[in-house]
Amino acid sequence: MVTATTDSRRWWALGALVASMLTLGFDMTILNVALPTMAADLGATTGQQQWMADAYVVVFAALMLPAGLLGDRFGRRRMLITGLGVFLAGSLIGALAGDVNAVIAARAVMGVGAALVTPLSLSVLPTLFGPEERTKAVGIASAASALGLPLGPIIGGWLLNHFWWGSVFLINVPMAAIGIAACLFLLPETKDPASPKVDTVSTALAATGLGALVYGIIEAPARGWGDPLVLGTLGAAVLLIAALVVRERRVERPMLDMELLAHRGFLFNTVAATLVTFILTGLLFVLPPYLQAVLGHDALGTGVRLLPMMGGLLVASRLAPQVVARFGARAAVSAGLVVLAFAGFLGSRTTVDSGYGFVALWLTITGLGFGLSLIPAMNGGLSALPRDRAGSGSGLLMTLRQVGGAIGIALLGSLLAGAFRDRLDVTGLPAGAADTAGESVVAAHLVAERAGSAQLAASANSAYVHGMGIVLLVCGIAALVSALLAAAFLPGTPDAEEPGAPDMAAERADARQ
Repeated sequence: MVTATTDSRRWWALGALVASMLTLGFDMTILNVALPTMAADLGATTGQQQWMADAYVVVFAALMLPAGLLGDRFGRRRMLITGLGVFLAGSLIGALAGDVNAVIAARAVMGVGAALVTPLSLSVLPTLFGPEERTKAVGIASAASALGLPLGPIIGGWLLNHFWWGSVFLINVPMAAIGIAACLFLLPETKDPASPKVDTVSTALAATGLGALVYGIIEAPARGWGDPLVLGTLGAAVLLIAALVVRERRVERPMLDMELLAHRGFLFNTVAATLVTFILTGLLFVLPPYLQAVLGHDALGTGVRLLPMMGGLLVASRLAPQVVARFGARAAVSAGLVVLAFAGFLGSRTTVDSGYGFVALWLTITGLGFGLSLIPAMNGGLSALPRDRAGSGSGLLMTLRQVGGAIGIALLGSLLAGAFRDRLDVTGLPAGAADTAGESVVAAHLVAERAGSAQLAASANSAYVHGMGIVLLVCGIAALVSALLAAAFLPGTPDAEEPGAPDMAAERADARQ
């Protein structure tokens, strides 16, 4: 048995990956702060604003799976650097853009870069770290990625207070450049020349199928689930993904290795990670409007007030390896989901008069549950991967997590919007103003300000908190059900071996080049 490497540079290499993940992490939320300013300067409609945000998500989810395969075949460090370079180029295009279409195009280019970086950042970890250190490494990488969520509004709010809206793109340039330099000098190259060749047809089916799925999910809350475009897009997604599965089962070296899904450790850890992402997106989706519209904080203040979640996550990133070592991965993931469920149930008790202190409490518990459940699940999924499928397997894991997040935003967003409209009191308003007020709590406040109606503003706050409570209650129930599923089906140890499972230490040695 070959022992894990003792090369001290592996922790510096992890720093290179952290720089990459941090850049992507805060970019996912930084644009939301700038959208109102960009809409005013560029004359963007509501639909165009949505696509300025969503072009990134659609391309990101659609290309992650083939991106992992490219890293396996041509070198993971090479593809990481390429992805960061593409992300940097897209950021420059966005910073210099003069119209809405250029911004949307820039976001799509950035999605291509992010799709290369995300799965390959994770696929390198099993090569660098043995089982005894991998949980800690995954925790650090996950914390870096999650740290970007509250950092985005903080950085975006500060930049908009001092510079023009293009600065929210320009900030990515030095960050991506640091990531490229760190990968060049610190990260060893790993690849598998015997991995499957890039199948153009399968890649096209995967990209268009996942793209259509995410597009339909994103459009459904605004258009309605019965809208012909939404139904047609989701139907096309089902057909394209089914065609991909049929094709992959017939080829000798498939891009989408169905044997991975037959591996209990990989399958159920991936399902657990996807469910955690679904729940977390719901918890985070409802908070910014509550902090901004109901409590009256600005964009920078909102970002700062999301930091308690990071405190809980940082505690969990240190606690998770100890919990796994003592009680096993199954117990850690299940316990983390129970904590996440408690956070959802507690958050559902929030009222208009609760104040920020109560929110900070359940946000901290959310971060703790998130870290305790996601970090062992991600580590378990990565540990179960054969070495020659590290890139494609981690790409599949991250793709499912991204789709889970999109589904969470779409389904829970629809639930929130419906509850808000049903509870909002628009008595006495003209039909047009009533329709506008029902779009969102922010729109309701604008209508109330123009009409000079304190009653409408109070009703909007009450209606939004009611809808937020329903969403958080659903998140709590989903987390509790997920905890029961994890306790029933997850392997009981962080690196549970099954018949035929790979010798990870030996394969790490073989993969290092």
